[in-house]
Amino acid sequence: MSPTSVSLIAFACVFGGTLLGMFVRNRLPGHHLTGDTKEVVRLGTGLIGTIAALVLGLLIASASSTYETQSSQVKQLTASIVLLDRTLAQYGPETDSARNLLRRGVATLADRIWRENGSESGKAEPFAASAGALSFYDDIQKLSTRNEAQRSLQARAIDTITDLAKTRLLLFAKAGASIPMPFLVVLISWLTILFASFSLFADNNATTIAALCIFALSASASIFLILELSQPFTGLMMISDGPLRNALAPLGS
Repeated sequence: MSPTSVSLIAFACVFGGTLLGMFVRNRLPGHHLTGDTKEVVRLGTGLIGTIAALVLGLLIASASSTYETQSSQVKQLTASIVLLDRTLAQYGPETDSARNLLRRGVATLADRIWRENGSESGKAEPFAASAGALSFYDDIQKLSTRNEAQRSLQARAIDTITDLAKTRLLLFAKAGASIPMPFLVVLISWLTILFASFSLFADNNATTIAALCIFALSASASIFLILELSQPFTGLMMISDGPLRNALAPLGS
C-alpha cells in the first residue's frame, strides 16, 4: 500500500476513535464519568501516549536516517562515476570505447536502482551484475599499460569500480526495506485508543470535534512522513535521479 493510502486509513481509524468516544459518552450512565474514572483513564492513556510518542519519534528519526543514507549513497555513486571517467580520460584515447560504455551504463544503472527500490516486484531475486557492467570491467582489466603512469591509472580505475560495486550492492541490500504492517497496525490502534479517551470526557461541540479532527490529521501526517522517508526512491520525497543520469557529458563535447 502507498504511504497516502496508509495515512488515510490511519486518519479514518484515529478520527473514528474520536467519534466512538463521543458515542460511548452519550450512552454511559453519569456515575461512570466521575472524577475517579477520569483519573484511571487519564493514567492509562498517559502511558499509551508516552509509548506512542516515543515510537513515533524513533520511527521518524530512523526513516530520516534511511533517507539521508541512501541519498548519500546515490551521491557517492555519482561522484565515483565522474572520478572514474576522469581517470580513464587521463589514461589516454584508448579508453574512449570504455568511456562510451560507461555513459550508456549510467542510464541503465539509474533505471535499475529506482526500479528495485521503488516497487514491490522482484525484491526477492538475487543480485546479478548486468552484461554491460561485466563488459566494462573486462575492458579496463585488458588495457595494455605502456608506462608506470598508465599502470597507476588502471589500478585507480579498478579501485573506483570496486567502490562503485560496493555502494551499488548496499543499495540493493536495502531494497524493499519498510516498516512491517503489524507494527503500523499496533501504532494506529494506540492512537485510536488515545483519541477515543480524549473525546470520552470532552463536551460534544463543534470546537471539540474540529480540534480533534486537526489532531488526528496531524498524527496521520506523521505516519505519512515516516512512510515517505522510508521509501526514498518513490513518492513525493523521491531522491532525484537527475544528477546521476547527467553526471557525464557526451564524449567529445
